Amino acid sequence: MKRLNWQIWAGFVLSLFAALSYPFLFVRWAVTREFPWANLVLFAIALVLLFFGLRRAFKPDKRIVSKIFSSLAAAFGVLLIAGLLFVIFVMGSWLPRSVEAPQAGQKAPDFTLTDANNKPVTLAQLLTEPIDNQPPKGVLLIFYRGYW
Repeated sequence: MKRLNWQIWAGFVLSLFAALSYPFLFVRWAVTREFPWANLVLFAIALVLLFFGLRRAFKPDKRIVSKIFSSLAAAFGVLLIAGLLFVIFVMGSWLPRSVEAPQAGQKAPDFTLTDANNKPVTLAQLLTEPIDNQPPKGVLLIFYRGYW
């Protein structure tokens, strides 16, 4: 009885999971949304499995059907990683830049927001009100685009 080439199939399934887990799972957390390191680790493991599966499939005693299906599974896994890398790194650079956004070191425009007690607070107010009887040196603005 011939043994199943589990490396090629495990690599194929893992590459499918790595490709589909980014938009459906890892995009929920900022640590994996900003840079898809978890998906890249999964793809690296999948590529190792696909490589060893291909080596096993192309041994002299294997049938041609095994070689064809293993080659197709490996090619599809490589296409999945190439597709994810293209979408994240190439298509991400196609996004238009914000022309009117303040640049680093530039003075921020004055704005008004509500604080935790629903009171309006302006940037000018934060720059003029003393803190512990000392004038503030500046204001740190943190833009958090997460979910509340």
